Amino acid sequence: MKPYLLLLHETPAAYAGMGPEEMGAIIERYAAWAAALGERGLLGPSQKLTDDGGLHLRRSAGGTLATDGPYAEAKDVIGGFFMVSAADREAARRIADTCPHLDLPGNWIELREVDARA
Repeated sequence: MKPYLLLLHETPAAYAGMGPEEMGAIIERYAAWAAALGERGLLGPSQKLTDDGGLHLRRSAGGTLATDGPYAEAKDVIGGFFMVSAADREAARRIADTCPHLDLPGNWIELREVDARA
């Protein structure tokens, strides 16, 4: 298993109109997702990232689109991250594809492999 970092990119303005109940429901979805990964032994510690640009994942009507990165976008920020363990990049991508972060408008995930040499 290799460690991967899921960088959660978001547009802060997308959350501005949400009330406490809606935000609470979102937080519960993230917590349940993380707990399920933890039960499977797929959460890992923070590490240095490899030097490659990773993958950017965006949800669209046709599914999830993976593109090479990074591409700076002035209005988005990294709102958080998850460390996961996966057999390879494709397995890590499948884990990321289940993250509730992709269900929110404008959100995307940058997938990076941790540099095990560090």
